[in-house]
Amino acid sequence: MGLLDDTENEKIDIVNMNRDDAVEMLMDEYGETIKRLVFTYIKDYALTEDLTQEIFLTVYLKLATFAGRSSLKTWVYTIAINKCKDYLKSWHYRKMSYTNNLLDFIGTNKGPENNLLDQSDRAELVKEILKLPIKYREVIILFYYKEFSIHEISVLLNINESTVKVRLHRGREKLRMGLDILGRGELNG
Repeated sequence: MGLLDDTENEKIDIVNMNRDDAVEMLMDEYGETIKRLVFTYIKDYALTEDLTQEIFLTVYLKLATFAGRSSLKTWVYTIAINKCKDYLKSWHYRKMSYTNNLLDFIGTNKGPENNLLDQSDRAELVKEILKLPIKYREVIILFYYKEFSIHEISVLLNINESTVKVRLHRGREKLRMGLDILGRGELNG
């Protein structure tokens, strides 16, 4: 990961870099994971590409405002999540239907849970995750697939850590109920 590993020097290094080079470095470092995150919200590959470009355009335009109060990763993810939420509130989204499957886009080696599930079980789990209300879906995805800590999720979503824990618990319960209906109540958590 190189330059982006050291949280204390991130602001100094980014500020001292050419803005084009800094954004290119951020795109190399976070581009794919941001794209996957966006897809979990938007569920449409073509729109994911467009929104990801818009996110990095915002990063480019707002790079000088990075204050270093959080890591660059958290800052970029916050921009991405806010852009996704803005899109989900938009007229365009409300008039669109989505049919793509999240499985094509989520990585396969994101945790021991995935190693235990075969492909069809994972497909059912993903379908159930996509059925969750956004407030539960986003914490489940950030915690299990993106491996953010509860504290990091609270910063990203601008909510209390206790709220993150409650949403994780309720999200797991809703998943468990959905999987039980399908005859697959093996969700642990």
